Amino acid sequence: MDAVPDAFFPHRMVHLDFHTGPDVPDVGARFDPELFARTFEEAGVDSVTVFAKCHHGQLYYDTLRPERHPGLSRDIHLLEDQVGALHARGIRAPIYLSVQCDEYAANVHPEWIALDADLRQVKWGGSAFQPGWQILDMSSPYQEYLVEQIGEVIERFAPLDGMFLDMTWDQPSASTWAKHAMLDRGLDPAAAADRDRYARDLAHEYMGRFRDLVEPHLAPGIASGVWFNSRPKTALADESQFIRHIEVESLPTGGWGYAYFPYVSRFVHQFGLPTLSHTGRFYKSWGDNGGLKPHAALLYECAQILAQGMTPGIGDLLHPSGAINQVSYELIGSVYRHIRDCEPFLSGTELVTDIALVVDPALGDTPGAAGFGAVRALQQLRQQFAIVGPDADLDAYALVIVPETTGVDNALADRLNARAEAGRPTMVVRGAAHGWNGADRLTETGVRLVDDSPFSTVFLRRGDALGGPTGFDHVVYDPTLRIQPTDPAAEVLAGLVEPYFDRTWAHFSGHEYTPPSLDDPAWPALVQSGSTIVSAIPLFELIGNHGAPVYRELLGAAIDRLLPRPAIRMDAPVHVEATVTATGRSTVVHLLSFLSTRVADSQTVGHQAQRGLDLIEDPIPLVDAHISIRTGTRPTAATLQPSNESLDVDWDGEYAHAVVTMLGGHAMIVLES
Repeated sequence: MDAVPDAFFPHRMVHLDFHTGPDVPDVGARFDPELFARTFEEAGVDSVTVFAKCHHGQLYYDTLRPERHPGLSRDIHLLEDQVGALHARGIRAPIYLSVQCDEYAANVHPEWIALDADLRQVKWGGSAFQPGWQILDMSSPYQEYLVEQIGEVIERFAPLDGMFLDMTWDQPSASTWAKHAMLDRGLDPAAAADRDRYARDLAHEYMGRFRDLVEPHLAPGIASGVWFNSRPKTALADESQFIRHIEVESLPTGGWGYAYFPYVSRFVHQFGLPTLSHTGRFYKSWGDNGGLKPHAALLYECAQILAQGMTPGIGDLLHPSGAINQVSYELIGSVYRHIRDCEPFLSGTELVTDIALVVDPALGDTPGAAGFGAVRALQQLRQQFAIVGPDADLDAYALVIVPETTGVDNALADRLNARAEAGRPTMVVRGAAHGWNGADRLTETGVRLVDDSPFSTVFLRRGDALGGPTGFDHVVYDPTLRIQPTDPAAEVLAGLVEPYFDRTWAHFSGHEYTPPSLDDPAWPALVQSGSTIVSAIPLFELIGNHGAPVYRELLGAAIDRLLPRPAIRMDAPVHVEATVTATGRSTVVHLLSFLSTRVADSQTVGHQAQRGLDLIEDPIPLVDAHISIRTGTRPTAATLQPSNESLDVDWDGEYAHAVVTMLGGHAMIVLES
């Protein structure tokens, strides 16, 4: 154990799944400790999360508890041998236990299973006669049962490299235990809102309990601790008290999609905790054990994690026999070698952010079309942005954008009014404007809300200020507002043209919507008053729901007016991502050139139908791309890393200009000063 270094946080992690049903024989019979640890070492892995207890409720260490896996021979001490072999090579080994998924406990104690409002047992995966996970109620005696298991793991394995407690979402229940606990707290078990409130309170109580149980037994000098998986990251303002690090689970091909990680990663930065994010080597999701992801997809996902200032993790599954698959680690190692080569240039870097996107944390980690549309558009525009809640310090950002799904209450209105009054650039989009609820809360924006448009479909006409007129009135697919300038100096940047009449069953023309009239715009679409722009159209929902480039172009033109000196400008295809980071002595720009394509119209994840499968199969060469990077001083050296190619750079007193060719999908421009 002495070989494990101090002051440690994983740089290249593997989450080694091991959900093994009780009918599987010969568990661990082919486990080779030397080959196991050497495989990870050769793949560049420095931390492996290994299993004490899986979703089946089976235990994999030396214990007399009856839930020890029946297929694990008494002379095989699987977890002990895994931890010992990894530690001997300086690799950390956090320990995993499943929390609310425990098939053994559910079968032995069915009274511990959570009940829905109709007193049906809660189960993932269908009916009683379909395979799936039974969900335990943490207000039942099951919690004490779990405490005993955690305590035994501590007794046998402390000091711990960390503990990963999985499946810890808020689980409402109408069980006897839950109902009595709610009544004791003055809550109404018959009210769904009170059941949800109790589920959140209960989760916080056991999170605090498990934190206090585990923390004293963590190995000295490690940055990681207890992690409670399946919690909404947007709840971290309340829940960061229970943790010392963050893990983001995001398998893009496994139901999360390629917009999830960029959204969540930009939100968690504000908490200042070391963070890792794990994708998977699986073609689809967890459990797709016979599926292998293309190299380009895994490289993109890990490089994107690295670009966000986090460390990557890759999910894998150990065969029940304990035999480790070498092909999987040829793939993982090929990606981790690239990540390891990048790491020397990233020490101490911090993200450069010009824009704050203010979101409603109550929407959770999947904010719908507006949230994901905003992420896609800002990435495609290569803007440097953070995602923050309404209570965040907005003064640190050159531009604040409030999307349509963030309601503007009085407190936020006061702060936005103060920004507008001070001339600090701000953009407020339709639904947020609708947060006025007919009252002129945002009095300093130079715009007042009149009403919802009575038309189901109107048309956007761009003005000269935003690159128009284009000679084409673009349909606005989603409902809009009617707004009016109150500032005499305000400028209408784009207008809304109304149709001849609204389309109804008795009064319509054409297949989709009534054509626009040829009159001048009846109402503004975007209005700029000073340094504030207000949009009457649901700009981000339009991007998220429909993806028409005109809406991204409109957003880009508006941002250019409010943020004329962005951190980076780039002449490159829209799919190319650029992330700017900096230290006191250098600027590092991550370039990613990959493109996902829809390869399947639907997929099944955990016996549930999901949206279609998007996949990356190849990097896209980037040739002679012109890039301008805002720097405080003239660069003294410029290289493309990790290939260590010299770059010719011109500096105009504010921006460093370079021409870059990149063939492998990910590279970093490193400017020394």
